[in-house]
Amino acid sequence: MTSPLTPRRAFIRTALAAATLATAGLGGAAHADMLANIQKAGVLRVAIPQDFPPFGSLGTDLKLQGYDIDMAALVAQELGVKVELVPVTSTNRIPFLTTGKADIVISSLGKNAERAKVIDFTQAYAPFPKSVYGPKDVSIKAPADLAGKTVGVTRGSTEDLALTQVAPASATIKRYEDNNATAQSYLTGQVQLVTLGNIVANAVNERTRLRQLDVKFAVEDTPCYIGVAKGEPALLQKVDAIITKLKADGRLTGLSQRWMKMPLPATL
Repeated sequence: MTSPLTPRRAFIRTALAAATLATAGLGGAAHADMLANIQKAGVLRVAIPQDFPPFGSLGTDLKLQGYDIDMAALVAQELGVKVELVPVTSTNRIPFLTTGKADIVISSLGKNAERAKVIDFTQAYAPFPKSVYGPKDVSIKAPADLAGKTVGVTRGSTEDLALTQVAPASATIKRYEDNNATAQSYLTGQVQLVTLGNIVANAVNERTRLRQLDVKFAVEDTPCYIGVAKGEPALLQKVDAIITKLKADGRLTGLSQRWMKMPLPATL
């Protein structure tokens, strides 16, 4: 049998309940106002890649450089705060966000259903294309222009699947076992064109000047998004508005030209 509450016990229980509710309310308010916290602190902590060019890597001066590094600086600039770069890997970039070690993630992050369950995404800010490449003096602008051409691609890759879907019947597709072999097939003249991810193509161009890979058109694009913690609508909307502004004033096009060696896709 439960003994009746004395006035003193009733008062203490009521006070404890009120304190619990107040604490929960304060905690919720603090979590739900990340944008205000960032502006108050004057610092935006951004999870960025450190070993994934051209998005983020150490330059010859041992400073981080790349598309995502520049993007982080631009977002912080638009927020009117300083940027703090938080190097992450592909496996810990989302945990860094969900555990509060970073305010946002700008780390060549693709969007899928599983990730959308735990974080929110802005609109796309960077292309991640797989494209057809060839000599600069050869005009190839669309799949139809591959007619009669020989195109190299890595067997079983996403580039292979995408190329096979769009290439005309008269195109000859030569398949190789890995990206290095595909790139070599072009460099040694075995094929006229190749289909590669832009990251691989840029790396090849950095290693050799003998036969540069000039981008022709994208066969597939899986763009990158900025990750924001769940329950932060103000921050999500603000960063989304910044991306819209950077697209409109041409600064994102500048980043794409500098780091991806291609214009920002109109569909981005």
